Amino acid sequence: MHLEAKISVHCKSEKQNMSVFQHQWLSLPLTQSLFSKLLPRTYAAVLPPRLCPVWCHSVARATIVPSSPGGVEQVVDNTFDLPKVKILKQKMELLGISLENSSSPGQYHNLFCPKCKGGQLKERSLSFHIISDGEFAMWRCFRAKCGWAGQVFADDKELYSGLCANAKSHGQLAEKSLGLEPLGPKLVAYFSERLISEKTLNRNAVRQLSNNKAVIAFTYKQNGLLVGCKYRTMEKRFWQGKGTDKILYGIDDISQASEIIFVEGEIDKLSLEEAGFRNCVSVPVGAPVKVSSKDLPPIEKDTAYQCLWNCKEYLDKAVRIILATDNDAPGQALAEELARRLGQERCWRVHWPKKDEFSSFKDANEVLKHMGADALKKIVENAEPYTYVPTSN
Repeated sequence: MHLEAKISVHCKSEKQNMSVFQHQWLSLPLTQSLFSKLLPRTYAAVLPPRLCPVWCHSVARATIVPSSPGGVEQVVDNTFDLPKVKILKQKMELLGISLENSSSPGQYHNLFCPKCKGGQLKERSLSFHIISDGEFAMWRCFRAKCGWAGQVFADDKELYSGLCANAKSHGQLAEKSLGLEPLGPKLVAYFSERLISEKTLNRNAVRQLSNNKAVIAFTYKQNGLLVGCKYRTMEKRFWQGKGTDKILYGIDDISQASEIIFVEGEIDKLSLEEAGFRNCVSVPVGAPVKVSSKDLPPIEKDTAYQCLWNCKEYLDKAVRIILATDNDAPGQALAEELARRLGQERCWRVHWPKKDEFSSFKDANEVLKHMGADALKKIVENAEPYTYVPTSN
């Protein structure tokens, strides 16, 4: 075949592929730099240039392979490593991505995004793809308010590497990248004074900052994945790390629970574990000054309690919810705000006992320190059906 004929055949083949691309695939643009971050360098180097800036938004369509020069017929290699695909599938399920039997390598699938739940329209907005040889999988949510994207590798010990558009954080959220390390003797002693054991601290992955060993780091995890961190000094100064997801502390402990306990702080969550309760979560921020006199806002505008809506699928399973917030005006206000959203009919209230003639214990950790784990357990077990008691401002 003459050179001119070869060029003609090649150009025709390229136009046909682009025609298929434009006609059959609903495509959305993705910047070259962002796409490169979702691919290992070895794969990014061999990916056809015209595919790099595009992430396909389609349902189970086979990957298009560019035609070779000279009109030589291309054969798509559908061979893949089943054990690797199984590992990828397990990792995806840990992240909350339900594959719904859509795990064929080399194909694109539209799934429900576990982060945004598809919004109000319940869109299947998560575009998911396993590379043809089963080495890794990648995904991206195309809802503008979400944009969650990432990848998992079959031969990597890390769960996943990704980026969350709304969180404004790039790269994997890992203890090392956050500068965390195991608790040192000083902080272990601090918790020991509060009757919280090293066993409980280790199970909940409580850490300290490596560059400031007096700062406690409460790691927030969901499906085993580190999604944020809250910091506390021994002087009770708090702050949250950038990119921290708005979820409840200890969310993985209530994934299958029909009874849930709510507390007002991470240390109270650890205290209840010492009393035998793991089915406990804490709100990530403090209590309000008073109960709002306004009607409940729409979910998307309920910013102060977004942690509840982000964990709705966990909370919906609960038949009984025990509110063990602090025994002060803000704690009472928090209990009422929680009950308004969770449903008062399934809420119960813990009443902290009197400390002396003039005062009562404030929270779970105070009871643990002064009365012990058994007493704390009995107090929680004796919670009563919730009744709203107005408090003074």
